[in-house]
Amino acid sequence: MKVMPLRNNRIYSCYAYLILGDWNRLEDVNTLVDVGTDGSVIEQLEQINTGVGKEQVEQVILTHGHFDHAGGLPALKARYHPRIFAYTEMNSGSSRLADGQVLVAGDRELEVIHVPVHSQDSVCLYCASEGVLFSGDTPLRILSPGGTYPECFVEAVERLASLKIHRMYTGHDGLIEDAAALLRQTLRNIHGSMVMGI
Repeated sequence: MKVMPLRNNRIYSCYAYLILGDWNRLEDVNTLVDVGTDGSVIEQLEQINTGVGKEQVEQVILTHGHFDHAGGLPALKARYHPRIFAYTEMNSGSSRLADGQVLVAGDRELEVIHVPVHSQDSVCLYCASEGVLFSGDTPLRILSPGGTYPECFVEAVERLASLKIHRMYTGHDGLIEDAAALLRQTLRNIHGSMVMGI
Protein backbone atom coordinates (compact mmCIF):
# COMPACT_ATOMS: atom_id res chain seq x y z
CA MET A 1 0.00 0.00 0.00
CA LYS A 2 1.27 3.44 -0.95
CA VAL A 3 -0.13 6.51 0.83
CA MET A 4 0.33 9.96 -0.69
CA PRO A 5 -0.65 13.04 1.35
CA LEU A 6 -2.24 15.90 -0.59
CA ARG A 7 -3.13 19.36 0.70
CA ASN A 8 -3.95 22.87 -0.42
CA ASN A 9 -1.80 25.08 1.83
CA ARG A 10 -3.30 28.33 0.48
CA ILE A 11 -6.64 27.92 2.25
CA TYR A 12 -7.91 26.17 5.39
CA SER A 13 -8.20 22.53 4.44
CA CYS A 14 -7.43 19.03 5.69
CA TYR A 15 -4.98 16.50 4.38
CA ALA A 16 -6.40 14.20 1.73
CA TYR A 17 -4.67 10.83 1.35
CA LEU A 18 -4.43 8.94 -1.92
CA ILE A 19 -4.08 5.19 -1.35
CA LEU A 20 -2.62 3.12 -4.17
CA GLY A 21 -1.53 -0.48 -4.47
CA ASP A 22 2.20 -1.20 -4.35
CA TRP A 23 2.26 -2.15 -8.05
CA ASN A 24 -0.67 -0.13 -9.50
CA ARG A 25 -2.39 -3.29 -10.67
CA LEU A 26 -5.71 -3.08 -12.53
CA GLU A 27 -7.54 -4.71 -9.62
CA ASP A 28 -6.19 -2.21 -7.06
CA VAL A 29 -8.75 0.40 -6.00
CA ASN A 30 -7.32 3.93 -6.15
CA THR A 31 -8.86 5.52 -3.05
CA LEU A 32 -8.92 9.08 -1.73
CA VAL A 33 -9.52 9.47 2.02
CA ASP A 34 -11.13 12.92 2.42
CA VAL A 35 -11.02 15.53 -0.36
CA GLY A 36 -10.31 18.91 1.26
CA THR A 37 -12.16 22.19 1.19
CA ASP A 38 -12.19 22.67 -2.57
CA GLY A 39 -11.16 20.73 -5.66
CA SER A 40 -7.56 21.93 -5.64
CA VAL A 41 -6.16 18.46 -4.90
CA ILE A 42 -7.12 17.52 -8.46
CA GLU A 43 -4.05 19.39 -9.73
CA GLN A 44 -1.83 17.27 -7.46
CA LEU A 45 -3.69 14.06 -8.35
CA GLU A 46 -3.09 14.65 -12.05
CA GLN A 47 0.69 14.53 -11.47
CA ILE A 48 0.64 11.06 -9.85
CA ASN A 49 1.10 7.80 -11.76
CA THR A 50 -1.85 5.72 -10.58
CA GLY A 51 -1.66 2.91 -13.15
CA VAL A 52 -2.23 2.52 -16.86
CA GLY A 53 -5.89 2.61 -17.86
CA LYS A 54 -7.07 3.55 -14.38
CA GLU A 55 -8.83 6.63 -13.05
CA GLN A 56 -6.76 8.66 -10.59
CA VAL A 57 -9.54 8.24 -8.02
CA GLU A 58 -11.96 5.31 -8.15
CA GLN A 59 -13.48 5.80 -4.72
CA VAL A 60 -13.62 8.43 -2.00
CA ILE A 61 -14.02 7.62 1.70
CA LEU A 62 -14.91 10.55 3.95
CA THR A 63 -13.86 10.45 7.60
CA HIS A 64 -16.72 12.90 8.26
CA GLY A 65 -18.75 15.53 6.48
CA HIS A 66 -17.24 18.84 7.66
CA PHE A 67 -16.52 21.30 4.84
CA ASP A 68 -12.73 21.13 5.18
CA HIS A 69 -12.88 17.37 4.56
CA ALA A 70 -15.79 17.14 2.12
CA GLY A 71 -16.20 20.57 0.50
CA GLY A 72 -14.25 19.56 -2.60
CA LEU A 73 -16.49 16.57 -3.29
CA PRO A 74 -18.47 18.13 -6.19
CA ALA A 75 -15.25 18.90 -8.11
CA LEU A 76 -13.86 15.39 -7.49
CA LYS A 77 -17.15 13.83 -8.57
CA ALA A 78 -17.25 15.90 -11.75
CA ARG A 79 -13.68 15.01 -12.69
CA TYR A 80 -13.39 11.31 -11.73
CA HIS A 81 -16.95 10.00 -11.06
CA PRO A 82 -15.77 7.93 -8.05
CA ARG A 83 -17.85 5.83 -5.69
CA ILE A 84 -18.44 7.87 -2.50
CA PHE A 85 -18.56 6.37 0.98
CA ALA A 86 -19.55 8.29 4.13
CA TYR A 87 -21.13 7.45 7.48
CA THR A 88 -24.07 9.72 6.68
CA GLU A 89 -25.47 10.14 3.21
CA MET A 90 -23.71 13.07 1.50
CA ASN A 91 -25.88 13.03 -1.61
CA SER A 92 -27.98 10.66 -3.69
CA GLY A 93 -24.89 9.00 -5.11
CA SER A 94 -23.12 8.11 -1.87
CA SER A 95 -23.06 4.81 0.03
CA ARG A 96 -23.37 4.74 3.82
CA LEU A 97 -20.59 3.27 5.91
CA ALA A 98 -21.20 1.02 8.90
CA ASP A 99 -19.03 0.31 11.93
CA GLY A 100 -16.99 -2.82 11.22
CA GLN A 101 -17.46 -2.61 7.45
CA VAL A 102 -14.40 -3.53 5.38
CA LEU A 103 -13.48 -1.77 2.12
CA VAL A 104 -10.68 -2.46 -0.33
CA ALA A 105 -8.35 0.54 -0.73
CA GLY A 106 -5.35 0.24 -3.01
CA ASP A 107 -4.28 -3.39 -2.52
CA ARG A 108 -5.27 -3.62 1.16
CA GLU A 109 -8.40 -3.61 3.30
CA LEU A 110 -9.63 -0.83 5.59
CA GLU A 111 -11.95 -1.47 8.53
CA VAL A 112 -14.42 1.29 9.38
CA ILE A 113 -14.44 2.29 13.07
CA HIS A 114 -17.24 4.66 14.05
CA VAL A 115 -15.94 7.26 16.56
CA PRO A 116 -18.79 9.75 17.20
CA VAL A 117 -16.78 12.39 19.07
CA HIS A 118 -15.55 15.14 16.76
CA SER A 119 -18.87 14.74 14.93
CA GLN A 120 -21.61 12.14 14.98
CA ASP A 121 -20.55 10.88 11.54
CA SER A 122 -16.80 10.60 12.30
CA VAL A 123 -15.00 7.38 11.43
CA CYS A 124 -11.44 6.12 11.54
CA LEU A 125 -10.14 3.71 8.91
CA TYR A 126 -7.84 0.90 10.08
CA CYS A 127 -5.54 -1.19 7.90
CA ALA A 128 -4.53 -4.15 10.08
CA SER A 129 -2.02 -5.60 7.60
CA GLU A 130 -0.02 -2.34 7.58
CA GLY A 131 -0.71 -1.13 11.13
CA VAL A 132 -2.07 2.14 9.73
CA LEU A 133 -4.93 4.32 10.96
CA PHE A 134 -6.57 7.18 9.07
CA SER A 135 -7.98 9.18 11.97
CA GLY A 136 -9.65 12.20 10.37
CA ASP A 137 -10.30 14.78 13.08
CA THR A 138 -10.76 12.30 15.94
CA PRO A 139 -8.91 13.96 18.86
CA LEU A 140 -6.25 11.35 19.64
CA ARG A 141 -3.44 13.68 20.78
CA ILE A 142 -4.31 14.41 24.43
CA LEU A 143 -0.98 15.24 26.04
CA SER A 144 -2.03 15.89 29.64
CA PRO A 145 -4.80 14.78 32.02
CA GLY A 146 -7.71 17.06 32.74
CA GLY A 147 -11.04 17.92 31.22
CA THR A 148 -14.07 15.71 30.74
CA TYR A 149 -14.70 13.07 28.09
CA PRO A 150 -17.86 11.25 27.07
CA GLU A 151 -17.88 7.55 27.79
CA CYS A 152 -18.22 6.74 24.08
CA PHE A 153 -14.95 8.57 23.40
CA VAL A 154 -13.11 6.69 26.15
CA GLU A 155 -14.42 3.40 24.75
CA ALA A 156 -13.33 4.39 21.24
CA VAL A 157 -9.79 5.30 22.36
CA GLU A 158 -9.57 2.02 24.33
CA ARG A 159 -10.60 0.17 21.19
CA LEU A 160 -8.03 2.00 19.03
CA ALA A 161 -5.26 1.58 21.62
CA SER A 162 -5.85 -2.19 21.59
CA LEU A 163 -5.06 -2.37 17.87
CA LYS A 164 -1.62 -2.70 16.32
CA ILE A 165 -1.21 0.82 14.97
CA HIS A 166 2.26 1.97 13.93
CA ARG A 167 1.45 4.99 11.75
CA MET A 168 -1.45 7.39 11.91
CA TYR A 169 -2.53 9.71 9.08
CA THR A 170 -4.42 12.58 10.66
CA GLY A 171 -6.72 15.21 9.24
CA HIS A 172 -4.55 18.21 10.07
CA ASP A 173 -1.27 17.06 11.66
CA GLY A 174 -0.18 14.83 8.80
CA LEU A 175 1.65 11.58 9.50
CA ILE A 176 2.38 10.49 13.09
CA GLU A 177 5.04 7.77 13.08
CA ASP A 178 4.92 6.48 16.68
CA ALA A 179 1.14 6.24 16.85
CA ALA A 180 1.04 3.39 19.40
CA ALA A 181 2.92 5.45 21.99
CA LEU A 182 0.69 8.46 21.35
CA LEU A 183 -2.48 6.39 21.76
CA ARG A 184 -1.19 4.89 25.03
CA GLN A 185 -0.39 8.37 26.37
CA THR A 186 -3.80 9.68 25.31
CA LEU A 187 -5.52 6.73 26.99
CA ARG A 188 -3.60 7.30 30.24
CA ASN A 189 -4.52 10.98 30.20
CA ILE A 190 -8.23 10.46 29.61
CA HIS A 191 -8.31 7.74 32.28
CA GLY A 192 -6.87 10.39 34.63
CA SER A 193 -9.72 12.76 33.74
CA MET A 194 -13.44 12.85 34.39
CA VAL A 195 -15.62 10.62 32.22
CA MET A 196 -19.20 11.67 31.51
CA GLY A 197 -21.72 8.85 31.27
CA ILE A 198 -23.35 10.01 28.06
